Amino acid sequence: MSLNLEEKKAVVAEIAAQVASAQTVVVAEYRGITVEKLTTLRASARKEGVYLRVLKNTLVRRAFADTPFAGLSDQLVGPLAYGMSKDPVAAAKVMHEFAKTNDKFVVKAGAMPNFIMSAKDVGNLASMPSRDELLAKLLGTMQAPITQFVRTLNEVPTKFVRGLAAVRDKQAA
Repeated sequence: MSLNLEEKKAVVAEIAAQVASAQTVVVAEYRGITVEKLTTLRASARKEGVYLRVLKNTLVRRAFADTPFAGLSDQLVGPLAYGMSKDPVAAAKVMHEFAKTNDKFVVKAGAMPNFIMSAKDVGNLASMPSRDELLAKLLGTMQAPITQFVRTLNEVPTKFVRGLAAVRDKQAA
């Protein structure tokens, strides 16, 4: 079913809004994927905060025009699923992991603002830890010296109490 002009404008506006806030766009060919598997992909994408849609390539080209992702327009050929995310790693990770288990789902390309990625680059990006994982590691690294300092301060009175208990036990015996 084709869209009328107003519906097409609405779709282009929606895509443009997603692209404006996106850090990563990943494009994958989904030819031959069953509806069940595509629904599974959509669920995992939604859980990770990835905007995932199957769209008409011409509408996406219009939405990408005059954006940092405009260079990706050359790759928009065939039946494609588009993943966009604010987290630079999330879209690549979701689509790459799905492609590992489904041989008919092929990641074709990706883009970060003003940088076009090949399928191999998308795979490399997917292997990186996500923003949340990196923040957790940073927080752990920042807390380690403070935690060790608190343990050291706590050790002084603990040793004193152990010493008193040893003296008490010695005098009782």
